[in-house]
Amino acid sequence: MKSEMEELFADLCQVPRLVARRAGFRPALDVYRTDDPPAVTIVLELAGIDPDEVEVAVVDGILVVRGRRARKAREQRLYQHIELDYGAFERRVQLNEPVDSEGAKATYENGLLSIQLPLARKAVGPVRVAIESGEGE
Repeated sequence: MKSEMEELFADLCQVPRLVARRAGFRPALDVYRTDDPPAVTIVLELAGIDPDEVEVAVVDGILVVRGRRARKAREQRLYQHIELDYGAFERRVQLNEPVDSEGAKATYENGLLSIQLPLARKAVGPVRVAIESGEGE
């Protein structure tokens, strides 16, 4: 949490002397919920990354997306300006509602990875619970 706060202040202040530059690559993401269909969708900006090299999992109510954006090795380069981040990344998103991870769908298009997680079905209306008798055992 502390490193995320430092990254936020570094990005806002743009003062590298106060806070060290963040290490690696941290893709931007959006999270939104829809009612039709009832789902949570997470969209990550993963330009330049092979989707086959990205791992997506739901673990204990948290979506975990990890991978790596590698800088291609080239013969001698003399950079004049560098802004693109490279390296390993891992993003975790706390899911605020139960999801059906078995029904998850992920698509990669134009550098955006979209992960749709259907919400777990809830009982409609009252549910009658049968009471079993423990007598006569």
